[in-house]
Amino acid sequence: MIRPLAPLALCLWAAACAPGGPGDRATRAETEAVAATREADGTCRAREITPAIYEQVPGQVQVVQAELAPDGTVIRPPIYRNATVPRVVTPRREIRFQVPCPEEMTPEFIGTVQRALLARGYYRGIITRRMDAATVEAVRRYQSERGLPSGHLALDTAQELGLIAIDLPESDA
Repeated sequence: MIRPLAPLALCLWAAACAPGGPGDRATRAETEAVAATREADGTCRAREITPAIYEQVPGQVQVVQAELAPDGTVIRPPIYRNATVPRVVTPRREIRFQVPCPEEMTPEFIGTVQRALLARGYYRGIITRRMDAATVEAVRRYQSERGLPSGHLALDTAQELGLIAIDLPESDA
Protein backbone atom coordinates (compact mmCIF):
# COMPACT_ATOMS: atom_id res chain seq x y z
CA MET A 1 0.00 0.00 0.00
CA ILE A 2 1.50 3.34 -1.08
CA ARG A 3 -0.62 5.67 1.05
CA PRO A 4 1.38 5.35 4.34
CA LEU A 5 4.58 6.27 2.51
CA ALA A 6 3.15 9.56 1.22
CA PRO A 7 3.43 11.38 4.60
CA LEU A 8 7.01 10.10 4.94
CA ALA A 9 7.90 11.35 1.45
CA LEU A 10 6.27 14.71 2.18
CA CYS A 11 8.23 14.94 5.44
CA LEU A 12 11.52 14.22 3.68
CA TRP A 13 10.72 16.73 0.93
CA ALA A 14 9.79 19.39 3.50
CA ALA A 15 13.04 18.83 5.43
CA ALA A 16 15.06 19.18 2.24
CA CYS A 17 13.27 22.39 1.25
CA ALA A 18 12.96 23.96 4.68
CA PRO A 19 15.26 26.84 5.62
CA GLY A 20 18.41 25.36 7.05
CA GLY A 21 17.71 22.00 5.37
CA PRO A 22 19.87 20.37 2.69
CA GLY A 23 18.20 22.42 -0.07
CA ASP A 24 19.24 25.65 1.67
CA ARG A 25 22.94 24.90 2.14
CA ALA A 26 25.35 27.52 0.88
CA THR A 27 27.45 26.50 -2.07
CA ARG A 28 31.24 26.62 -1.92
CA ALA A 29 31.25 29.81 -4.01
CA GLU A 30 28.78 31.45 -1.61
CA THR A 31 30.82 30.47 1.42
CA GLU A 32 34.12 31.64 -0.07
CA ALA A 33 32.62 34.90 -1.34
CA VAL A 34 31.74 36.06 2.15
CA ALA A 35 34.82 34.60 3.87
CA ALA A 36 36.91 37.28 5.50
CA THR A 37 39.56 37.56 8.19
CA ARG A 38 38.95 40.10 10.91
CA GLU A 39 42.04 42.19 11.59
CA ALA A 40 43.11 43.60 14.98
CA ASP A 41 41.78 47.04 13.98
CA GLY A 42 38.27 45.60 13.41
CA THR A 43 38.39 45.70 9.61
CA CYS A 44 37.90 42.58 7.52
CA ARG A 45 40.16 41.46 4.70
CA ALA A 46 39.91 38.82 2.00
CA ARG A 47 42.78 36.97 0.41
CA GLU A 48 42.87 36.09 -3.27
CA ILE A 49 45.54 33.69 -4.49
CA THR A 50 46.33 33.42 -8.18
CA PRO A 51 48.36 30.27 -8.85
CA ALA A 52 51.51 30.36 -10.92
CA ILE A 53 51.15 29.51 -14.60
CA TYR A 54 53.78 27.31 -16.19
CA GLU A 55 54.51 26.37 -19.78
CA GLN A 56 56.71 23.60 -21.12
CA VAL A 57 59.70 24.88 -23.12
CA PRO A 58 62.63 23.09 -24.78
CA GLY A 59 65.62 22.84 -22.49
CA GLN A 60 68.29 20.55 -21.14
CA VAL A 61 68.27 18.33 -18.08
CA GLN A 62 71.48 17.15 -16.40
CA VAL A 63 71.52 13.35 -16.38
CA VAL A 64 74.99 12.66 -14.96
CA GLN A 65 76.96 15.02 -12.71
CA ALA A 66 80.47 16.05 -13.59
CA GLU A 67 83.27 14.06 -11.98
CA LEU A 68 85.91 16.30 -10.43
CA ALA A 69 89.43 15.57 -9.19
CA PRO A 70 90.40 16.68 -5.66
CA ASP A 71 92.23 19.67 -7.19
CA GLY A 72 89.04 20.75 -9.01
CA THR A 73 89.93 19.64 -12.54
CA VAL A 74 87.15 18.01 -14.56
CA ILE A 75 87.71 14.30 -15.04
CA ARG A 76 84.39 13.73 -16.80
CA PRO A 77 82.08 16.56 -17.89
CA PRO A 78 78.38 16.44 -17.00
CA ILE A 79 75.98 14.78 -19.41
CA TYR A 80 72.78 16.52 -20.48
CA ARG A 81 69.80 15.45 -22.52
CA ASN A 82 67.26 17.55 -24.37
CA ALA A 83 63.84 17.63 -22.74
CA THR A 84 60.92 19.93 -22.15
CA VAL A 85 61.23 21.80 -18.88
CA PRO A 86 58.69 23.94 -17.01
CA ARG A 87 59.08 27.71 -17.08
CA VAL A 88 57.08 30.17 -15.00
CA VAL A 89 54.99 32.37 -17.29
CA THR A 90 53.11 34.16 -14.51
CA PRO A 91 54.33 33.91 -10.92
CA ARG A 92 52.02 33.03 -8.04
CA ARG A 93 50.34 36.12 -6.64
CA GLU A 94 48.53 36.78 -3.40
CA ILE A 95 46.58 39.94 -2.76
CA ARG A 96 44.77 41.06 0.39
CA PHE A 97 42.12 43.74 0.35
CA GLN A 98 39.50 45.18 2.64
CA VAL A 99 35.99 43.70 2.34
CA PRO A 100 32.69 44.18 4.16
CA CYS A 101 32.69 42.05 7.31
CA PRO A 102 30.48 38.92 7.32
CA GLU A 103 27.82 40.53 9.52
CA GLU A 104 27.42 43.26 6.87
CA MET A 105 26.84 40.68 4.11
CA THR A 106 23.14 40.32 4.95
CA PRO A 107 20.62 39.05 2.38
CA GLU A 108 19.35 42.64 2.01
CA PHE A 109 22.85 43.95 1.30
CA ILE A 110 23.61 41.14 -1.19
CA GLY A 111 20.29 41.86 -2.95
CA THR A 112 21.36 45.50 -3.24
CA VAL A 113 24.71 44.38 -4.70
CA GLN A 114 22.85 42.23 -7.24
CA ARG A 115 20.57 45.14 -8.22
CA ALA A 116 23.55 47.53 -8.56
CA LEU A 117 25.39 45.06 -10.81
CA LEU A 118 22.20 44.32 -12.77
CA ALA A 119 21.71 48.05 -13.45
CA ARG A 120 25.30 48.21 -14.79
CA GLY A 121 24.91 45.12 -16.99
CA TYR A 122 27.18 42.77 -15.01
CA TYR A 123 24.59 40.60 -13.26
CA ARG A 124 22.16 38.62 -15.40
CA GLY A 125 20.25 36.52 -12.88
CA ILE A 126 17.26 37.03 -10.66
CA ILE A 127 17.65 38.80 -7.32
CA THR A 128 18.29 35.87 -4.97
CA ARG A 129 19.78 37.87 -2.08
CA ARG A 130 22.48 35.18 -1.90
CA MET A 131 26.12 35.35 -2.89
CA ASP A 132 25.55 32.59 -5.44
CA ALA A 133 27.81 31.66 -8.34
CA ALA A 134 26.15 34.18 -10.71
CA THR A 135 26.69 37.00 -8.19
CA VAL A 136 30.31 36.02 -7.53
CA GLU A 137 30.97 35.95 -11.29
CA ALA A 138 29.32 39.37 -11.76
CA VAL A 139 31.45 40.82 -8.94
CA ARG A 140 34.55 39.23 -10.52
CA ARG A 141 33.77 40.73 -13.95
CA TYR A 142 33.07 44.17 -12.49
CA GLN A 143 36.19 44.21 -10.31
CA SER A 144 38.46 42.68 -12.99
CA GLU A 145 37.81 45.66 -15.22
CA ARG A 146 39.06 47.82 -12.35
CA GLY A 147 42.23 45.83 -11.67
CA LEU A 148 41.02 43.45 -8.95
CA PRO A 149 40.42 39.95 -10.37
CA SER A 150 38.40 38.60 -7.44
CA GLY A 151 34.89 37.40 -6.70
CA HIS A 152 35.18 38.76 -3.14
CA LEU A 153 33.31 42.06 -2.96
CA ALA A 154 35.96 44.65 -2.07
CA LEU A 155 35.01 47.50 0.24
CA ASP A 156 36.20 49.96 -2.43
CA THR A 157 33.84 48.35 -4.96
CA ALA A 158 30.89 48.53 -2.55
CA GLN A 159 31.67 52.21 -1.99
CA GLU A 160 32.04 52.83 -5.74
CA LEU A 161 28.63 51.21 -6.30
CA GLY A 162 27.18 53.52 -3.65
CA LEU A 163 26.32 50.71 -1.24
CA ILE A 164 28.56 51.70 1.68
CA ALA A 165 29.07 55.21 2.98
CA ILE A 166 32.45 56.84 2.41
CA ASP A 167 34.06 58.65 5.33
CA LEU A 168 34.73 62.20 4.20
CA PRO A 169 37.19 64.46 6.03
CA GLU A 170 35.51 67.10 8.12
CA SER A 171 35.74 70.58 6.64
CA ASP A 172 36.32 73.75 8.62
CA ALA A 173 33.07 75.52 7.83
